[in-house]
Amino acid sequence: MAEAAPRRRPTLDEVAERAGVSRSVASRALNNAPYVSRAKREAVERAVRQLGYVPNPTARALATRQTGAAALVVSGEDPSIFADPFFARVIVGASAALDEADLHLMLCLAASDRGRKRVEELVRSRGADGVMLMALREDDPLTRMADEAQMPVVFGGRPVGSAPRWYVDVDNVGGAREATEHLVSLGRRRVAVICGRLDTEAGRARYRGYRDAMLGAGLDPFPPLEGDFTEPSGAAAMAALLAEHPDVDGVFAANDNMAVGAVRTLREAGRRVPGDVAVVGFDDLAVAQVADPPLTTVHQPIEALGREMARMLVALVNGQDPTPLLLPTRLTIRASA
Repeated sequence: MAEAAPRRRPTLDEVAERAGVSRSVASRALNNAPYVSRAKREAVERAVRQLGYVPNPTARALATRQTGAAALVVSGEDPSIFADPFFARVIVGASAALDEADLHLMLCLAASDRGRKRVEELVRSRGADGVMLMALREDDPLTRMADEAQMPVVFGGRPVGSAPRWYVDVDNVGGAREATEHLVSLGRRRVAVICGRLDTEAGRARYRGYRDAMLGAGLDPFPPLEGDFTEPSGAAAMAALLAEHPDVDGVFAANDNMAVGAVRTLREAGRRVPGDVAVVGFDDLAVAQVADPPLTTVHQPIEALGREMARMLVALVNGQDPTPLLLPTRLTIRASA
């Protein structure tokens, strides 16, 4: 009589499925790690008993290194950057996704030497299970740090001159192209552009989209006039445009803050919006709806950007290999163009 095949040992994935939690939550519950609710911990313990699960000693040793936290690192010096409507919505999206995985969100600024050292120490000591990086500029030391990190790293937006393995980005080129094509469709022929920072991929990509649309329409693109994504920089750039090109009849601004600044300068100069100059922004922040006139803009799914970054990071922490993600944009037409 043939011997019965040995019974297969249940896996951690099966425990997680039985308990109705993610693999990382099941792992942390088994190892008494922090940030696991009592209900989920009890569900995991119940699944272990039902399945007869016995932890693998090697896997347990690795699992105990988990911290139960993920870091969102922004390359900026001013702490108020986290109050910026854009980053605030990214944080909302990321926090919601991490909460589903019972991971705690840490916020870090890293543009100054002191800030970078703190982040480097966080990575070196594995003080988080993974890192999400945003707002990187050209030759940012954080890009090199990410390449050398012995932990999962997800980029929010692609860094200049680098091709990270894991990132979530939006279609900056396509959105800027659609915004410019809309201005051209309104009969505007002297369409200028207020770029974001050109040492960022978002700034460069949105200029490429503008330029592609102008050339496609047989029009001469304006050279890039750089702003820093703030309202004052948009106002200053618009003043410079009017001084050098008084016949401008359309403006694409690479974000809503700069577009609102441009509209303010136009009105102070006695130009009607959109009668004399039509203006389109990018982001679709709340300020676009309350602007006077309400701002036509490119909607990008900001909360989804944060949410998908966090989900990608959780997948990496759980041993998966997700693919990069490019989120779509769409034009939202209001009164300014």
